[in-house]
Amino acid sequence: MKMRVLIAEDEPLARERIRGLLEEEPDVDVVAECADGATAITAIRQQQPDLVFLDVSMPERTGFEVIEAIGPDDMPPVIFVTAYDHFAVRAFDAHALDYVLKPFDEERFRTAIERAREAILRRNGGDLDARLSDLLAGLRPAQRHLERLAVKSGGKIIFLRADEISWIAAEGNYARLHVGKKSYLMRETMTNLESKLDPERFLRIHRSTIVSIDAVAELEPLFQGDYVVVLRDGTRLTSSRGYRQNLQDFMSQ
Repeated sequence: MKMRVLIAEDEPLARERIRGLLEEEPDVDVVAECADGATAITAIRQQQPDLVFLDVSMPERTGFEVIEAIGPDDMPPVIFVTAYDHFAVRAFDAHALDYVLKPFDEERFRTAIERAREAILRRNGGDLDARLSDLLAGLRPAQRHLERLAVKSGGKIIFLRADEISWIAAEGNYARLHVGKKSYLMRETMTNLESKLDPERFLRIHRSTIVSIDAVAELEPLFQGDYVVVLRDGTRLTSSRGYRQNLQDFMSQ
């Protein structure tokens, strides 16, 4: 059975080099190549690879943010692709995760692949997940959530407090922020905005919808785990099954 591998690397030459080295491995099948973090998140969820070559620094989302978005419990084993200094490399070693440094050394690359094979064989759902969680906690600074958002409206820049927003709707690559009876358009994707808002105060219920937890008045069950989320001002929003776990976690609190 072949090991399904996904490459997430923004530099075309580095991506080509990884693919070339992997093509020499008879038990490896490259299922996807991604040039930025946002695309990598989607591809990992869709392809569910056995192994990910993950660049630490990518556009849209960094390698660490990719792991956070997927979640350590669902993230496949990772070989980091990095030009980091030795301090970061020691951090990877301390958590028993592997890495390859740019420019790639073929022998080091083969060693990383062999370690990945062993990790996949012995993975029992807890060990690697815990190490990924520890790595994120050790390497990433404490996240600061947005308290104010700046939006352009009528030729002016308006500053909104995060706690003023009752819900947010996607409009292409923009987000519409609903504040009382007014709304403001902000050039920001829902995924990026979700990552910046405090998850204790905001809840994503749909690919196109984020709500303020304080604005939720009641939930009306529909079918197959979907709900109508009724806000205190009477606004009715429909959740989707893809974000069912978010609502279940909210209801259990």
